Amino acid sequence: MNGKTFELGDVVEMKKQHPCGTNEWKIIRMGADVRIKCEGCQHSVMIPRREFEKKMKKTLKTAQSAPGE
Repeated sequence: MNGKTFELGDVVEMKKQHPCGTNEWKIIRMGADVRIKCEGCQHSVMIPRREFEKKMKKTLKTAQSAPGE
């Protein structure tokens, strides 16, 4: 998996910026497909896991470090 690790609830940075101007996405569903939600405008997108792994740059916040979740 190219050393990239991610879990449900993590906030990740993608390679391309969202049209609303932010580059942070929260993982809200995992399986064969991954659903991510934009932290700026709350728009959600479902993409195949393989495509997500290619487009993800790095994990910004892990689910364990996010308080209240």
